[in-house]
Amino acid sequence: MEDFTNYIHNQIHLAVVRRDYASLRRIISALPRLPKSGEITTEVDSVAAETQVDAISASIDRRDVPGRETPLNLVVRLRDTISAEILMASGVDWSLQNENGWSALQEAVCTREDGIATTIARHYQPLAWEKWCRRLPRIVASAGRIRDFYMEITFHFESYVIPFIGRIAPSDTYRILKRGSNLRADMTLAGFDGFHIQRSDQTFLFLGEGYSSYDGNMALPPGSLLVLAHKEKEITNALEGAGAQPTEAEVAHEVALMSQTNMYRPGIDVTQAELIPHLNWRRHERNEMVGSWKGKVYDMLNVMVSVKSRRVPGVMTDEELFASESEERMVSSGDNDEDYGDVLTAEEMSQLDSSLRMGSSDSFRKKKSLVLLKA
Repeated sequence: MEDFTNYIHNQIHLAVVRRDYASLRRIISALPRLPKSGEITTEVDSVAAETQVDAISASIDRRDVPGRETPLNLVVRLRDTISAEILMASGVDWSLQNENGWSALQEAVCTREDGIATTIARHYQPLAWEKWCRRLPRIVASAGRIRDFYMEITFHFESYVIPFIGRIAPSDTYRILKRGSNLRADMTLAGFDGFHIQRSDQTFLFLGEGYSSYDGNMALPPGSLLVLAHKEKEITNALEGAGAQPTEAEVAHEVALMSQTNMYRPGIDVTQAELIPHLNWRRHERNEMVGSWKGKVYDMLNVMVSVKSRRVPGVMTDEELFASESEERMVSSGDNDEDYGDVLTAEEMSQLDSSLRMGSSDSFRKKKSLVLLKA
């Protein structure tokens, strides 16, 4: 039984804990109406809308209660599907986390509240699109005021626990070019297949100013995001259909997929991070030219990356998964040599299995090489 006195200072929390649906609808209906995405076309409109959103969020997303639960987090814990529908229809921020670091959707999946998880999944894509459209004019205007630039970011991983982690961990060099309110990013990291890193020569284009062909046969609105796969010679509009309401089949499929894997929450601790100049073999500070710019190279050390996990009922634990994969590799040792022979030796694979079993690979020291440009 919930103690109502913990929520008397917040009308929405109190209505939820009392399951007073009439009061909850009345409180929400009294909130200001947000403009639709097509109604926001200028930076002034965008700023005004964001101010309005902040005022509404101060009511429907409050977390000044035990457990730092938003009203939606509380709804999940109380297993109240009706309140979940009312709150999601009002535009609550489902991604806000409680004191344990989990969102309402993650809590719903982990507690097998499929009805609430479905309600959240049905609403969050349209809500995300509304937020994007609301902020886009401000983003485009702000980007246009930033000085044009070109930069490169190179990163790779190292670990004291697994010395050869750099051979299987991701690494890449991002090349970023900004002109006006348009942005281009070139990269090669595409994904993973087991311990193999998948590479793809691809470019992301953010067209803040939109695009129109010379003959007028093709036009893209401001804020379009294109993905160019150079080898395949394919162009994809990443935001195509983003504002469409998903079908019930699509929502059910997404919830089912989330229920098949355990939850993970990555975290980055930069409290001990430090930048030190990168030295060449002569112990001199390393310099690089990026276009016509001269820059110094720095190493960023002691950035700790951690992952917090939570088991979804009915899903294998990490230990069970690792044990299952190890058994499969032992049964098909020939396939193992074919899959990982070009990445790790047999001894290194054995060390990796031992480290994963011991749970000692929860955090790694991440090392980045940064080029800081100077005028």
